[in-house]
Amino acid sequence: MLSRVEMEELEARQLAPYAQRSSASRGRAYPEVEHPYRTAFQRDRDRILHTTAFRRLEYKTQVFVNYEGDHYRTRLTHTLEVAQIARTMARALRLNEDLVEAIALAHDLGHTPFGHAGEAALHEIMADKGGFNHNTHGLRIVEKLEKRYPDFPGLNLTWEVREGIIKHVTDYDFPEAHQYEPEHRATMEGQIINLADEVAYDTHILDGGLRSGLIQPRQLQSLPLWARALEALHLQKADQITSVERSRINRHLIDLEVTDVITATEAGLRALRPASVEEVRDQPTDMVCFSLAMKERNQELRRFLMANLYRHWRVVRMAERAKRMLTRLFEAYVQAPQQLPSWVQTLIDGEGLERVVCDYLAGMTDRFAI
Repeated sequence: MLSRVEMEELEARQLAPYAQRSSASRGRAYPEVEHPYRTAFQRDRDRILHTTAFRRLEYKTQVFVNYEGDHYRTRLTHTLEVAQIARTMARALRLNEDLVEAIALAHDLGHTPFGHAGEAALHEIMADKGGFNHNTHGLRIVEKLEKRYPDFPGLNLTWEVREGIIKHVTDYDFPEAHQYEPEHRATMEGQIINLADEVAYDTHILDGGLRSGLIQPRQLQSLPLWARALEALHLQKADQITSVERSRINRHLIDLEVTDVITATEAGLRALRPASVEEVRDQPTDMVCFSLAMKERNQELRRFLMANLYRHWRVVRMAERAKRMLTRLFEAYVQAPQQLPSWVQTLIDGEGLERVVCDYLAGMTDRFAI
């Protein structure tokens, strides 16, 4: 049997000096005996995987609401795709894959039903009660709301995984890392999730837009990324593409972006030559990055998706319906909290009625809310 101690020794030999080692973790809020054949980050990954919040991601919206079709991405499939992309990057850069996977699996736990529309609705509803931020709520889930152990609240994850959750940053994610050294960068393992999320989100939303017919191939012909993919795959510019061609283009775009992240990050590492995790955390900007050219191409793609998909009348209609639904549910529960399940009602004295209702709504799946 390969013991935990032997795994930690393997990490010491194989990982880069700037990688976060399991044996060097800052530990857990509540001390626990170490596992004989799983490292601390492997245990965290497993705890996240078995939570109620993780299972609910299966029926939470990415962009297209669950009832729109069986083949669109959900929060769960997106999360698994982020984990796969992030592990590929981590392996190439000699980082801690177990830490990367744990953060990736947890990075969307705090999302509401109905995607960003649901989050916007709860943030507006709770504006005078502290607002709502899905990163902050995700941390609240793993630190407090999941009830799975008799000796402590939450999952009692390691400090590094909790930091990775709260410091997740994209165009849609804004961290509130007050208690997790906001003056320092996340570990490189945490930084990887930011870009893996972007790669998965943008390429797969593009794929969903094409699948749904809300985006037509001819609309994409002016985008450099799209043109580059067609040229590399020897595909003709056309008004229609087959499902196989769509899949080939999607794979190529992911490979193109992942390769760019690895190459650009490696160049930065060669220039800085960090000898420790602390050196990486002390940098003014993230070490894990796109090249400037790829960053601009991604921004062009994102602007296109915003104009042609997110503002498409069908998507706007879904979003507005979601906001109305969550607002009406919130008002109904606040006006008559006896409608809440009894175990939820017991939390009101300690947390306050509005926050308890907000937590309850945030935990709902799309279909349960409907």
